Formats: sequence, C-alpha cells, structure tokens
Amino acid sequence: MLDVLIKGGTLIDGTGSPGRSADIGISDGRIVEIGEVAGPARETIDAAGLIVCPGFVDPHTHYDAQLFWDPRATPSNLFGVTSMIAGNCGFTLAPLGDASDADYLKKMMVKVEGMSLEALDAGLPGDWRTFSEYLDKLDNQGLAVNVGFLVGHCALRRVAMKDDAIGATATAEQVTHMRQMLRESIESGGLGLSTSRSFTHNDWDSQPVPSRWATEEEVLELCREVADHAGTTLEWVADGCMNGFSEDEVSLMTRMSLAGQRPLNWNVLTVDSARPEAFQNQIAACEIATEAGARVVALTMPILVGMNMSLGSYCALFQLPEWSDLYALDIPERIKKLRDIDTKVWMENQAALPEAGVFSRLTGWDDYVIGDTKSTENEGLKGRRVGDIARERGQRALHTIIDICVADELQTVLWPTPTDDDPESWRMRAKAWEHPNVMIGGSDAGAHLDRMAGAPYTAAWIDDCLHGRQLTTVENAINHMTDVPARLFGLIDRGRIETGFHADIVLFDADEIGATDLEIVHDLPGESRRLWSQATGIRRVIVNGVTTLVDGEANEALPGKVMRSGTDTQTVHLT
Repeated sequence: MLDVLIKGGTLIDGTGSPGRSADIGISDGRIVEIGEVAGPARETIDAAGLIVCPGFVDPHTHYDAQLFWDPRATPSNLFGVTSMIAGNCGFTLAPLGDASDADYLKKMMVKVEGMSLEALDAGLPGDWRTFSEYLDKLDNQGLAVNVGFLVGHCALRRVAMKDDAIGATATAEQVTHMRQMLRESIESGGLGLSTSRSFTHNDWDSQPVPSRWATEEEVLELCREVADHAGTTLEWVADGCMNGFSEDEVSLMTRMSLAGQRPLNWNVLTVDSARPEAFQNQIAACEIATEAGARVVALTMPILVGMNMSLGSYCALFQLPEWSDLYALDIPERIKKLRDIDTKVWMENQAALPEAGVFSRLTGWDDYVIGDTKSTENEGLKGRRVGDIARERGQRALHTIIDICVADELQTVLWPTPTDDDPESWRMRAKAWEHPNVMIGGSDAGAHLDRMAGAPYTAAWIDDCLHGRQLTTVENAINHMTDVPARLFGLIDRGRIETGFHADIVLFDADEIGATDLEIVHDLPGESRRLWSQATGIRRVIVNGVTTLVDGEANEALPGKVMRSGTDTQTVHLT
C-alpha cells in the first residue's frame, strides 16, 4: 500500500519538460510510481486543478542561527522551499575553540548578515564546539526542511588564530590547523568551503572579517582540502560580486575551482541596464574561468527583492562612499550632524560618486516611499512618495528624507523603489537566466531580516511567468529552481519528480500563486522585527514524503534532515 497518492494534478517534473497529467505514488519518503496510479494509499491527495512540481532548492541562505528557534525555516518553507544551502559567505557558527570564538562569531553575524543580537542571545544555544556537534544538534532537534551547510572560513581562522585572525598573516602551522578543522568538519557532513573577500563584510568592531585577511595561498590550501572529499563544493563573495571583477579576482576564483576540483558559486549577479559594463564583466569572468578548465557559477535573483532602509541602523546605505563615517557615530551625534546643511550636501555628493557602484541603485531619492514613522511631526507621511513631499516643502529629495528621519530620531522606515525595473534590465535578466554559468538563487533568507526579503522569489517568479512579464515558461522557471541547483550541489535524488527520488513536492494553484506585500512583524526572539510576506496559492508542501504545510499553514511535522557531504551529496566534477 502506498503511503501517499497525489491524484489528478498537472505534473511539471523539474527537467524543463512540458507539464502533463500524472498521478504520483509515495512510499517510505520516496516517489515509487508516476503516471496513472490506482492506489490503494493511506492518504489520497486530490490535486485536480493544481500544478505538482519538485520542492524548490534555495542555493544561498543564512538560516544557520534561526533554525534553532525556528526549525521550519520561515518564511522559506511557506514558499515551497524543501532543500537549502546555508553557511554561505564564509560565515558559520562552528567550529568553535572556546566561548570567545562563539561571542565573536555571533556579533559578526549581527553586523555582516543583519541578524538581531537580541534574537541570537535569546534563541541561540551555542553549546557546541565542533562542526559535527553543531550538525548533530540540528539533526536531533528536528527540521522541517533539508539543509546542507558549508564550512565558513571566518570560523576556521578565528579558532586557529584568535585575535590575530584580524590583521595578521597566518603561519604555516595555523593554516595547517585550519585545514585540519576543515577536514574534520567535512568528514562530519560539511558540504565544502565558503569564504569572503568582499569590502562589504566587516565585523562588530568595523574591522574586515577574518577571511578578508587571508592570503591567496591560505585560501587555495583550504580549497585543496575540499578536493579530497566527495560531494563537496565551493562558494565565495568578493568585491567583484558588487562592482565587477578585477583580473586578480578572476584569476583567484579560477584557481580556487581548479585547486578544489569543484564548482565555485558566487552571490549575486545584479542586472541593471544603467550599468551594462558590470554585468558584462561578471559574465565574462565566469566564461574566462570555464576556458581555463574551472567552473564558476553566478547566482542571480529573478525578481526585484523587497527591502527597506534606515538612517538609524545598519543597512545597504552604509556602503555609499564614506557614509560609513556617519553611521559610525552614535545616534545623538549622528542626528546632530544630519541637522547640518553641509552634511546633507556632502551625503548627496558622495552618493553620486562613481565609487557607489552597485549601491547607486539606492540613490533614486525621489521615488523612496515613507514607511512607519514615530513622531507627531511626521503623521500622515506613511505611504507617501518622497519626491511629492519634497516639492511641497521646496526641498531636494534627500534633504527631505533626512529631515523626516531626524524628526523620528532616525527610526523612520524608508522603502526604496527599484531603479532597475526598466524593460532593458528585464531583457538582460531573461538572457542571463539561460547562460550556462548563471543559476537562479541568492535569497539570503535568514539574514538581513529587518531590511530585505528574498525568500518569496520562488512563488513571485512563477507568478510573473504566468501572469506578469512572462519572460520564460513556468516549466523553465521550475527547472531553474529545482533540478539546476540540485545538480550543481550534487544533491542525491532531489530536484526532480522521478521514480526513486525523495518525495519533496509542492502543489500550487496557478491562478493564485504569488506573494503578499511586505510588512514588518515582531516575531523573532526578544520581539526583534523582520520583514514578512505570505505565499499565496501554495496548497501543500511535502518533505521526504511527509506533509509540512497545507493551504499556507505549516504543521508540526519535522521530516527534514541535515544533508551531509558524501552521504546526501555526490561529487560534481568540473567537466
């Protein structure tokens, strides 16, 4: 007898093939029959009028901490994600040497990934030392999704070098120690190495994170360790991920892939018709690596990710040229500076410099929309466009934003309108999706919780394919979000609806699929806030043969698992 029979749906199997009518039989967490299946079954699901597809695979998340207080990985689970990769950008919470390492890495996560310190203090147990203990703790508590974890370079360097991880070159003995820890971490299930060399990544003390101090030889030595283990991969983020790669960066990521004999992915390819040279540079970098025998893959998002900004707390505006000097001031001193007209003019001029690079996308001040406000002076401004308010006041738009924020003691929520929502940018995106060195993903889900919301990309893109721009077919979109990432990471028997594969399945209503508008909720430990969107049209999510969500409501089931290298993944070779 089947455990579950999904009857009467339109099957889109993840391969890119056209949808077809088919039933699906499930036993012991696996797909055992596809076609006209008669049963009997312990549970029969009526899928008439619904599309049935593989669960989505998110290749770039930061749920490393959140899973301890939220094993369902909300909101990604609501959007049909059944498998994900965490431990990206060189940032993990293991291994640890002592309590000082735990404190350093926790505070680093607050700064680089926008996590709430209150939430981490309240919700993170931290009672592990090795990577193995970290993975075991997650496995033992239970998960509603399948999660694979890369091993972060920053943790390795911190444990091996302590305070010298910042500012010092590692000795041969310290590199050997890092490589030993990486070996032990991968042997316990780590999926490979992640590292950062990006100027955007600074720690709690505003110093470059540990991995940014590593020599190229240190990075390559760790990649060589990855080559010794089955089912592993590489991930990095560097300056070029934002503004275009230098020749040195192209050379390094090529050598990383070759030293590790594994694909290397990076996050995130940003497509903007106003900056075509950056797009061309980043695509060319991947192609140069391919010509050298390496494999380098750019992640890109198929939607415009909703985000907000603030002059009171860390956000992407921090990255505008020298604005970090202003953000470094405490709030009273910052407010005092912001009242000065010279400061406002300086900020406007700095934001217009070419050095702003990809962050110039945030400088369309007229099109910002005011969100939540705090002061009586700002009553009635929520939901209004800044350009309209500025004209009423006879001011420049950025000056208006600053005055509104100062009146709220910098607690105003600011909603930027994307500047890359033009037809040419979308044409470029559609072209990028089909490039062999580009993969859909990069949600950053689990990070930047109060500033951005990438998790809805799965349902939002399908909605756009069916009811919006229709730049590609729904079959192609599903292939890009299921089988393609599963194959890049070597996930065994996942990513497709195929006989013998794990039963990770999503059922959705094609007429209703999508995502609600973003809102701010206070549901993290310590009542910390995050941006929230609810999926629409997703009728059921099944993980390893067990239903975890029905009509948008998650249940108590925790059928997910930690996906471990060599057991749940197989080696993906460069050729």
